[in-house]
Amino acid sequence: MRNNLPIIGITGGIGSGKSLVANFLQDNGCVVADADANTKIVLARGEVQQLLIDWWGDKVIDSSGDINRSFVASIVFSDAKARERLESLIHPLVQELQEKAFNSVPNNAIALVIDAPLLMESGLDQQCDVIIFVACPFETRLKRVIDSRGWNEEQLRNREVVQIGLDTKRSSADHIIINDGDIAYLEQQMRLVLALIRNSIGSSDE
Repeated sequence: MRNNLPIIGITGGIGSGKSLVANFLQDNGCVVADADANTKIVLARGEVQQLLIDWWGDKVIDSSGDINRSFVASIVFSDAKARERLESLIHPLVQELQEKAFNSVPNNAIALVIDAPLLMESGLDQQCDVIIFVACPFETRLKRVIDSRGWNEEQLRNREVVQIGLDTKRSSADHIIINDGDIAYLEQQMRLVLALIRNSIGSSDE
């Protein structure tokens, strides 16, 4: 725990709704480190962009001057060494932003949350006191990423095949949340889980 606050990690499949869970926790007094948002901050840095240009050429920058994430994805999801190279650059910088957020929490914060797509793959789960797995059927997740990201089934599967299997993530979790699209049910589950976490941490401190 950091400053006697529990650290909650969120994991699950792509498109499962991990951000919804993180948003609920944030709205209920938790401080959330959003790895996706922090990655965007890191990728906007000039020195990071220049290094990626040195590695893979000018196509890594799109017409708006931002990182061309589709182009970079086409490289790293077909080349394990390229993916490891990128992760070794990005992950430490994202971790620095997480540390900054966690070191400046308000006094009324009730927990710290790590919302990271690669929570277990990057070893961030080792920092967590509690892991929440967000469960969602593949078909529902596929529809979500088609609608929100313009992906197809092959793109979703290609990204998930390089991650730790969902069965392993689920079996490693302390709590499982079902997110099949019913927001009221999701919030009901999260209220219960958050209460259980707070009670558990409180008991362990006695």
